[in-house]
Amino acid sequence: MHIDAVDQRIIASLVADARASYAEIGGRVSLSAPAVKRRVDRLRAAGVIKGFTAVVDPAAVGWTTEAFIELFCTGRTTPAQISAATRRHPEVVGAYTVSGEADAIVHLRAADIAHLEQTLERLRAEPFVTSTRSMIVLSRLLESPTVVAAPS
Repeated sequence: MHIDAVDQRIIASLVADARASYAEIGGRVSLSAPAVKRRVDRLRAAGVIKGFTAVVDPAAVGWTTEAFIELFCTGRTTPAQISAATRRHPEVVGAYTVSGEADAIVHLRAADIAHLEQTLERLRAEPFVTSTRSMIVLSRLLESPTVVAAPS
């Protein structure tokens, strides 16, 4: 799918404020609200825009402990197996296969250290996990929404 400069600006507007009306976005990109809606519908249908969501402060809902866990797995573990296993744990907010020593990195959020430890025990019990290495987040320095590059 071809994404032009106007699409890029619409996407950037939605990343900045997904609740902006089509009229507000149209004002920013010099289109009518119906034209913006058609473009957003096309971007959604093509899978460029995957959805809209609320961003909640984890601490505000009691999830104040955060960690990144390196998973070391048996030799024949597939990304699909890691994905399926990590989806079973509500504390997992992200999971990634990586290069380097570890096979995957898992981002966890928990209510406290005891909750984090329970979650780690459950992750370690997955049949393909041979070991883990944990890094607890002390403070978040930067969090940003998806970056939308300007067209070349």
